[in-house]
Amino acid sequence: MAACQTAERLLPQGLKDRLLPLMRWLEPLLTSDDPKHRAQRMALVAFAIRVVSAGIAFLSQIVMARMMGEFEYGIFVFVWVLVVLFGNLSCLGFHTAIIRFVPQYHALNAHDEIRGMMTTVRIFALLSATALALVGIGGLVLFGDVVNGYYLVPLYLGVFALPMIALGDVMDGTSRAHSWAVSALSPTYIVRPVLILVFMVAAVRLGEASTAQTAMIAAMAATYVATVGQFFILTWRLRRRYKTGPIRIEFRTWLRVALPIFLIDGFGFMLTNSDVVLVGIALDPESVAIYFAAAKTMALVHFVLFAVKAAAAPRFSAAMGHMDGQQLSVIAIESAKWCFWPSLVVGGGVLVSGGFLLSLFGPAFVSGYPLMAILFAGIMAKAFIGPAEALLTMGGQQALCVKLYAAALAANIALNVTLIPVFGLTGAALATAGAMMVEAVLLHVAVRHTFGIRLFAFADPHSRPVRTDRLDAGTARTRPMDAEASRP
Repeated sequence: MAACQTAERLLPQGLKDRLLPLMRWLEPLLTSDDPKHRAQRMALVAFAIRVVSAGIAFLSQIVMARMMGEFEYGIFVFVWVLVVLFGNLSCLGFHTAIIRFVPQYHALNAHDEIRGMMTTVRIFALLSATALALVGIGGLVLFGDVVNGYYLVPLYLGVFALPMIALGDVMDGTSRAHSWAVSALSPTYIVRPVLILVFMVAAVRLGEASTAQTAMIAAMAATYVATVGQFFILTWRLRRRYKTGPIRIEFRTWLRVALPIFLIDGFGFMLTNSDVVLVGIALDPESVAIYFAAAKTMALVHFVLFAVKAAAAPRFSAAMGHMDGQQLSVIAIESAKWCFWPSLVVGGGVLVSGGFLLSLFGPAFVSGYPLMAILFAGIMAKAFIGPAEALLTMGGQQALCVKLYAAALAANIALNVTLIPVFGLTGAALATAGAMMVEAVLLHVAVRHTFGIRLFAFADPHSRPVRTDRLDAGTARTRPMDAEASRP
C-alpha cells in the first residue's frame, strides 16, 4: 500500500478523498499475486488488448479493402475466415483444456504432468491441423472443379497456414493458464494483423498486384512469423519456470475434458462465423466484402458483452461457491443491465456514424448500412439477457450449452439457406439476427429452468426464489476461467 500512503501525505484533502478509494482498489489489483487479483488483472489486460486489437483490425481491414477493391477483398475475407475457423477447430478443444489442467497441476506441484501436457498439446495441434490440411488439399484436388476458380489459389495458400493457426491457439491457452495475458493475446490479436498489413503494403510497393492471392501470402507469412516468435518466447519462459525433468502424459483424461470444450467452443465459433461462410458460398465476393464490412463495424458493440462477461464470471463463481442463490440472481440481472444499456448507447453511436464508417472501406461499401441496423437488433437481443452462457458454464452446465449452441447454429444455417437465395445480403443479416434472437431465447429459458432466474435487463432479482440445488459449487470453484471471456 506504498502508493496509497504516499498519496495520503502529498495530496490535498479534497483530492485525497476522491482518489484514495480508487487507489486502494487499484493497488492490489495491479500488484497482488493472489489468485483472485491475478485473475482480475488478466481480465483487465485481456480487455485492453482486445480493445486495441479491435482498432488495429478495423483500420487494417479498411486499408486492405481500399487497396484490393471489393471483389478481391471479398475473396480474401471468405478464405481467411475459413482458415481461422478450421485452424481453431483442429485443436479439438485442447487449447482451452490446458487452461483447466495446468493451474490444478501447479497447485499440486505436479510438474511432470505440466511438462507432459505442454508438450502433448503442441504436437497434437500440429499433427491434427496438418492432417486436416492434407484432407483439404485432397479435397481441392478431387473437387476443385466445383469451386469457383477465383477461390482456388487462395484456398491452397490458406491450407498451409492451418498448422500455425492451431499451434498459436494452444500456445495462447498455455499462456492464459499461467496468467500471461500479453503473451497469450498479443501475437494473435495485435502482432499478426499488423504483420498482415505490413507485408501486404510492402508486397504492393514492391510491384505485386493487390489481389487476394497476395493478401493470402501476406497472411500466411504473418501467421508463421507471429506463431514461431511466440513459440520461442513461450518456450524460453516455460524453461525458466519449470526445470527439465520427466514428463507424464494423461491423454485420455485430457481428451475427456477437451472434447466437450471442443463442442462448446466449436459450435460457438461456427455460430459466430457461419454467416460470412454461407454468404461466400451463396453469393459473389463483392457481397462477401460488403457483408463483412457491415458485420465488422457492428461487431464493435460486442466488446460491451465481452467486458461484462470478464467481470461477471468470477462473481458467478463466488456466489455459487457460497451457495448463495439470491446473490447469484442479483449479479446475473445486474450484469444483464450492464450489457443492455451500454450496448444500446454504443450501438446507437455506431449506427449514427455507420454511413461514414462504411465509406472508409470504399464507396461501394455504404450499401451495407441497412445490414448494420438488422444486425444491431440481433446484438441487442443477446445484450438483453446479458452473459447467460457464462452463468450456465460457471454452474457446470456445459452439456446444456452444447445443445443450445447446436440448436442456435442449426437455426442460423437454416435461416441463411432459406433467406439468402430470396433476399440476398438482407436475408443473410436477417438470418444472423434471427439466430441471435433464437440463441437469446434458448439461453433465457435454460437459465430460468436451471436456476429459476428470470434473466433479462428489466427483471426484478427478488421476484422468485433461486434454485440452490442446481448450483454446482465444485465446478464453479475449479473452473479456471470463462472460455468465451478468455478468448477473441
